[in-house]
Parts: sequence; C-alpha cells; structure tokens
Amino acid sequence: MKLLPLFLLFFLAGSNFLQGQTVPKDQKATEDSTDLVSSFLLPTVAPLLLFDEEKVKEEKKEKKKKTRKNTFFGIKTQKGSTRRSLRGQEYLELFYYTGASWKSNPYLRDRYWYDPKERTIRTQGFVEGQGYLLHGPYQRLVNQVVVERGMFYYGSKHQTWLTFDGENVLQDKAHFDEGWARESRITYFNSASRAIEKLTPIQYGLAEGNFYHFYENQQVAVTGEYRFGEKVGLWTEYWNTDNTKTIRKREIQYQEKPYTKNFRPYIRAEWDKEGKLIYRKNP
Repeated sequence: MKLLPLFLLFFLAGSNFLQGQTVPKDQKATEDSTDLVSSFLLPTVAPLLLFDEEKVKEEKKEKKKKTRKNTFFGIKTQKGSTRRSLRGQEYLELFYYTGASWKSNPYLRDRYWYDPKERTIRTQGFVEGQGYLLHGPYQRLVNQVVVERGMFYYGSKHQTWLTFDGENVLQDKAHFDEGWARESRITYFNSASRAIEKLTPIQYGLAEGNFYHFYENQQVAVTGEYRFGEKVGLWTEYWNTDNTKTIRKREIQYQEKPYTKNFRPYIRAEWDKEGKLIYRKNP
C-alpha cells in the first residue's frame, strides 16, 4: 500500500538528511517505545462498525418509554453547571454527568468531562475517578440565551446538536453517533466484508479529528490529526506485522497549528521492521 506519494517521501527524506542522523548498524538499537506516540491515539485494529442503524432505531424506541428522572440511555446521572463572567458576558453551562465506568473509544480525539475541582468542562486528560463524563442533555447559554444544545453519551457528542445566535435563531444543525459526525468519510477495501481502509472524521465539510488508515488485515497503518482540514502534529506510519505487534515505521512532523506559513513537513524518525531506530532528525 502506498501510504504517501513516493516523490513526497523522497523530497522529505532528502531535504532533511543533512539535518538528521542515521543510526550506525553497530550501535545498540533502540527498541520502539511509546514516548513519542500517545497510546490512546493508537487502537490496534479498525472498528467493526461506526454507525449502527439498528442502535439508532432502539434509541428511538427507548425515547417512547417512560424513563426515570435524570436517567439517560439507561444510566443514572447527576445534574451539574458551570458559570463564569467574561468581558461583560455571562456564560452558563447546564449538563448531566456520570461516574459510571466506560471503555473509551480510542478513535476519538475529544472526550468531554466535568472537572469538579476546577468546576469546568474539559475535553482532554480524563482520568477515571478524578472527573465525570458528561452524559445526557447539555445547554450552553450566553446572557441567559441558549446558544448551543445537544446530548452527550459517555463524554461523546451524540444525536442532534444545535447552535443558535444571540437572538436564538438557529445557525447550524449537526448529527453525531457517539462522537463521530455523521459526515465522516469511511472507505472500505471490500464492500462485502466492510473491511475499513480509511477513516476520516468530517465536521462542517472539513476534516477534523483523528485520521486512521488500515491495512487490509485491519491492522493500523497510519495515524494523524486534522484541524480545519489541515494535517497537524505528528503523523505516524506502522509496519504490517499481521496483528502480532505494533511497530512504528516512520514519523512525519506537520505544522502544530493549521495554516502555518512557510512550514515544510519533515521525517522525524524511522524504524526497521524489528522496531530498531535507523534514523532520527537532530533536535
């Protein structure tokens, strides 16, 4: 599989060769480690199914049933709120949260949780026992006017989300399925087996979130992040080991922020099939 055009790889390698260093063969090899790649961004294989139509039908049936107070998707929750003032504006968030355990989705970038110590909502750094996942209805108000409304499912945006202007006029409507925007693009190797080739999160028409490319055996091949349609941060390629283990092949550094001028992507490091470091760019 060609993960990047050959001319781009030659260009990247050539333009950075003098700045980097090749690891001598007689030097003790460095085993592949996890200090450069966050483990939560690295699921081992592709998901079996993202948008489950049967699940959507079941949720509609559940809506018709009489539910207990503060219970959403069968989970008992607590009501919470945050309030702050900034530049003459009053911001209020109303939400529900749960302490129930839930295996996080490794494919998602954002996971919304309530930090009771700081009394704020965060999207990164969730640690079970130190915070609570948002679960249930959510509203954000500015000067007592609702500007955003939606539903959370174990910290992920779910179902329909609406945004309004200061006059409470609808500005946008988006649909999610446990954190995935329904616009997200999924390509398959085989339509019959539904083996995923590429998984690109799309929001408002632009790539936004964690990107995944898989080998045909469904082992992860490439991971990276998009922001506003631009590649950002560290993109990593992996060797195909037939799902026996995960070994990095190459790391390519992209701009840290989208639309950064005069930035050229470069190869940061390379490993052989045994996980031994063979090249690293000088700091």
